[in-house]
Amino acid sequence: MELPASLRQGVEALLEGTPVSTLREAGKILSARYRAEVRDGRLHMAGDRAVKAYLAQRLPATYAAVRAAMAAVAEAKGDMEPRTILDVGAGPGTALWAASDTWPSIQQAVLLEASAPARAVGERLAQGLALRCEWHAGDATLSLPAMAPADLVTACYLLDELAAAALPELAERLWALTAGTLLVVEPGTPAGWRRILDLRSRLIAAGGHVLAPCPHEAPCPLAAPDWCHFSRRVARSRLHRLAKEAEVPWEDEKFAYVAVSRHPADRRAARILAPPRTG
Repeated sequence: MELPASLRQGVEALLEGTPVSTLREAGKILSARYRAEVRDGRLHMAGDRAVKAYLAQRLPATYAAVRAAMAAVAEAKGDMEPRTILDVGAGPGTALWAASDTWPSIQQAVLLEASAPARAVGERLAQGLALRCEWHAGDATLSLPAMAPADLVTACYLLDELAAAALPELAERLWALTAGTLLVVEPGTPAGWRRILDLRSRLIAAGGHVLAPCPHEAPCPLAAPDWCHFSRRVARSRLHRLAKEAEVPWEDEKFAYVAVSRHPADRRAARILAPPRTG
């Protein structure tokens, strides 16, 4: 999967003139924070260099994962035509771009992001989209600003930055803001899957209907050391390869997700969770 042409061009324009060495150095720090799930009160994308490193190294993979999850939602809910989207922890608008590519019906977006540099970049990139965008400063762990419920609510690669104690209240807030469907995407790690499982059970208890990836609302049949995750192959641009000092022209992004709706799915295909046992 590749980025939409207008998004790729916007990223290239923003990174023009930035030394590759700067992207590499900042990228290593950013990747280390993501992998270690550092929660020290600082934002992963607190400064300009971190945001640029994200654009060069993480944006393509994050976009691909979120876009794949949205494709599954669109398949489960064929009549879904959201007109409004609320993205909590929006970063530079990655999920917005994936959503607008999945559902051209979207006309208005509200994006909440705590990092000022990420918001600034997101506003500039969003000029390439034919819809109305409102950006707000806000921390998902604190009281969210007054916002109207949206047809589609997204929170992507957000929970891994939050303390576990913040999840119950955040889940309640997100669901209250969901008029149609809530999509949450996390890294495809055992820890990411456990966060998704926790959120899934809370939303089902609140009356939600799972659209994807589960074909049911029953308890998950997987047990450790197995975990539910998916993989999406991402094409690396020349800049992407240089920034990551990579030789292979692609990478695989592993992710976990759940999509829960106020309304039942139209269809949910059965899934094979493990190789069949014989003999």
